[in-house]
Amino acid sequence: MSKFIPRQIAPIIKAQQTKFPVLVVTGPRQSGKTTLLKELFSDYRYVTLENPNTRSFALEDPVAFLNQYDQKVILDEVQRAPALFSYIQSRVDESKIMGQYILSGSQNFHLLNSITQTLAGRVALFKLLPLDFTELKPGGLLADSYTRTCVKGFYPAIFDRDIDPVIFYANYIQTYIEKDVTELMNIRDLKLFRTFLGLCAGRAGQLLNFSALANECDISHTTAKAWLSILESSYIIFLLQPYHQNFNKRLVKSPKLYFYDTGLLNHLLGIRTAEELEENRLKGHIFENMILAEYQKKNHHLYLHQDYYFWQDSNAHEVDLLMTKGQGFSIFEIKATQTITTGLFKEMDRFEEIAAPAEVNKTLIYGGSENEKRTKYNVLSWKNVSE
Repeated sequence: MSKFIPRQIAPIIKAQQTKFPVLVVTGPRQSGKTTLLKELFSDYRYVTLENPNTRSFALEDPVAFLNQYDQKVILDEVQRAPALFSYIQSRVDESKIMGQYILSGSQNFHLLNSITQTLAGRVALFKLLPLDFTELKPGGLLADSYTRTCVKGFYPAIFDRDIDPVIFYANYIQTYIEKDVTELMNIRDLKLFRTFLGLCAGRAGQLLNFSALANECDISHTTAKAWLSILESSYIIFLLQPYHQNFNKRLVKSPKLYFYDTGLLNHLLGIRTAEELEENRLKGHIFENMILAEYQKKNHHLYLHQDYYFWQDSNAHEVDLLMTKGQGFSIFEIKATQTITTGLFKEMDRFEEIAAPAEVNKTLIYGGSENEKRTKYNVLSWKNVSE
């Protein structure tokens, strides 16, 4: 029996219903957009443009289509009929009705392009990512160990329909490649793209080197950039940018690559169980990826509009996560270990010296279960990063 897991973003979306004529919810396939919108707007009609007949109606006769669906309607996978956007613009400008249309879609690139061109100023944009820790905790759905949590992943179907993650991700990759990638770009060799996806997984939590990635996959630098752009547009990966303001020392300028979901990441790496992850040489990067993805989810689900960075100099001294805080910084060291040693704080202390006289708030996020409040540092269990 399928069950609805309450989402943190729900009241935030609902609050904007009376403030904007159009609400847009985007995010990866299977992140729960349709379920959430049907739950939130049960008095709205639901129309999906995945349906070929509905889509041809919208494309061939947009005026008649919007006459039929004139208000209080959810239009799902709306990027499939981009011609609708300019007609929606005229309708909402004329009617002045708030919450007239709820739009959703899973392809960020096409959807946001259409919105930017036609609906600017008329729309509230939201991003629904896979489940976050706060959403999993009330139902006892967050595993005790980070290894089990990482491998299981965070897509709602795994929890509400009790699907084996191995089966879910095998199908997810196949469906994703067949549907989204081929629609966004004419990729003739899907096997090569799948290889590229696997090579990206092997680089999760690491500096992105476009040339090395392209060479290893035997594709051009331009193709590698285009394919990465597709993965970003489809909410498979995100890039964390380096922070390099206010410092004179030579700093890294390349971004770091992360996956939005560690279940998918582990599946691509061939890691199927918590025990396999425990022994894997990439364990530290995967743990770091899970924490960074959690901050991304928190940012979007709570509508924080926070900017996140990492910091690294040319001698490979680094801070895993950095946020600006007034004139100072909040910085985070992320380590999979369950044992706290003084060495874990060295990189943060080094950054504090360089950043002086700015105030630096230092937090260690680790694989253990206890929080500690130390004189100079906060020590935070992985389970509590959302708090």
